[in-house]
Amino acid sequence: MDDDDDDLGGDDGGGGAGWLATFADLMSLLMCFFVLLLSFAEMDVLKFKRLAGSMRNAFGVQAEIDVNAIPKGTSIIAQEFSPGKPDPTPLNQIWQKTEDITRESLDVQCQDLGSSNTGEKGDAQKQVIVDKVQDLIGETEKEAVDIATALQREIQEGVIEVETAGRKIIIRIKEHGTFASGSADLTPNFKPVLKIIRKALEDTEGKIVVEGHTDDDPISTARFRSNWELSSARAVSVAHALFDDKLTPDRFTVSGHADTRPLVSNETPAGKARNRRVEVVINQGLDDEVRQELEVIRSEDPTLYQQIREELMYRFELKPDEIF
Repeated sequence: MDDDDDDLGGDDGGGGAGWLATFADLMSLLMCFFVLLLSFAEMDVLKFKRLAGSMRNAFGVQAEIDVNAIPKGTSIIAQEFSPGKPDPTPLNQIWQKTEDITRESLDVQCQDLGSSNTGEKGDAQKQVIVDKVQDLIGETEKEAVDIATALQREIQEGVIEVETAGRKIIIRIKEHGTFASGSADLTPNFKPVLKIIRKALEDTEGKIVVEGHTDDDPISTARFRSNWELSSARAVSVAHALFDDKLTPDRFTVSGHADTRPLVSNETPAGKARNRRVEVVINQGLDDEVRQELEVIRSEDPTLYQQIREELMYRFELKPDEIF
């Protein structure tokens, strides 16, 4: 009995068995080892969520998924093709869908990417042209402000009006103080004003059109058989007064419109007086760069060219002859 107690109990001094110390040391070392392993480990949360999401989609319920995700079904054909029937979609993306997780193939939901790209390219080309024309019209308006500033006194006196229409600057010379009634001869008092207009035209690019207009009262004199001759003669008088070394006749076009283009109704004396006028129109048109781009578009895509043309006419009040 004493021998058994000695074998189980250890030494006579009491305490635990000798193997317990070794076991305790081993457990401590193992715990320290796993603590160190845990401290060295890094958790990639984003990768974990992506993996969890992929597994959920792969083993989940009916869904539509992007091709970059893991496809469902037995067919694992590459990103851009699956054996299913293609269907159109308004999105410019490739999609795969399954409505039955037991199906053996995948459908590709797609659209004609070629036509979509063409449409987007056409919209981009249109926007580029519109932006460039917008900038050109901004330049025209700035030059019109400069001309109006130079003619500020005459504008305040009601002799001249300055306005813009698209790429046109219109200097409207009223009959009052310019011509005697029924005459095409400029009054001496108006010649200083023509010098200011001439200086403004020298500093402004563009073709110049001088247009004569009258009211609807008929005229028949020894010199003028009709309002056509009167309006044309007045336009010629203004054009001759503007000619100088810098403003050569090759920049000018002269026309008479009689009473065919009234600004307001001819029913009142004030309306008739407003319609009797000469207009100096600076037609700047589109620059060479924009014209070349439009020419290329017209040859490559006539439909897109027509859309751009109508857009320019609608937004900027451009005339057909100003575009092409």
